[in-house]
Amino acid sequence: MANPIAVVAGILQDERGRILLTSRPLGRAMAGYWEFPGGKLENGETHAQALERELHEELGIQGLTSRPWLTREYHYPHARVAVHFRHVTGWQGRVTACEGQGIHWQILGDAAPSPLLPANQPVFKWLTLPPVYALTRAAEVGEEQALEQLRHGFSHGLRLVQVREKGMAASAAICFVEAVVREARRWGARVMVNGETAGQDVDGVQGIHLTSRQLLMATERPSFPWVAASCHEAREVVKAAELGLDFAVLGPVQVTRSHPDQWPLGWAGFAESVREAPLPLYAIGGMAPTDVWRAREMGAQGVAMLRQWSALGSSGDGGQR
Repeated sequence: MANPIAVVAGILQDERGRILLTSRPLGRAMAGYWEFPGGKLENGETHAQALERELHEELGIQGLTSRPWLTREYHYPHARVAVHFRHVTGWQGRVTACEGQGIHWQILGDAAPSPLLPANQPVFKWLTLPPVYALTRAAEVGEEQALEQLRHGFSHGLRLVQVREKGMAASAAICFVEAVVREARRWGARVMVNGETAGQDVDGVQGIHLTSRQLLMATERPSFPWVAASCHEAREVVKAAELGLDFAVLGPVQVTRSHPDQWPLGWAGFAESVREAPLPLYAIGGMAPTDVWRAREMGAQGVAMLRQWSALGSSGDGGQR
């Protein structure tokens, strides 16, 4: 089978948090469908260079700064494409419809315009993922201290948390999950529960986080609004994507207290693994809020932390914007 056509797409966000969509003009395949702006790579171009050229031609903007995110492969009736999505973090000029295409600034959470190119459909959900994913450790610090840490984290932008209390008795875990959900609701934060922790059926829990063992044993996506998994190597990331999971954590990047005997990927190994990932990935293992920027520049969604997330707000915003 021939290699897919390489395409680059830019995710532009304005000062109001809206995401830019454009419609495919007449004369092109699937004319009228809405998509993230971009186009095919030309010979010798990097993804960043191709996006710079395409957005100048289509939208009249230039001077782009962008970073990689993920790659979605999709087989359309007319072609098989690999769409390399990049977050555009800055540009010069005013967005203009230079090719007569439609322009729409999409508010995340609102219904997207129709019809939408199929390869883009899960991207809107993924764009709501924050850059920090916190894991609880109530068994280590005590439930009251853990809840106090969560309150601090929520007040400093934390919006995604996994209750990871594998050794906690079921009744205690359920009570703790209920308490976490109550705190999270005050801030509009999302609560996941580890696949080996009780409390997954508590009202208000929005997702389940599979262990790597559970991921490899799974034959279908669990019926939760959000499903994530822990990955340690490329084949597990591929399995997560095949099951249609929403995101995964990948690591450990560095040696950790919780897994001192596990060989770390290192930042170079992580960068290689995250390149062209088919779904959002968080770096895990020895992470701190100051690592958010580094992980995102490599193409990650952000970082997942068991301990250091409680330091959010102590030195800047920890990448929560």
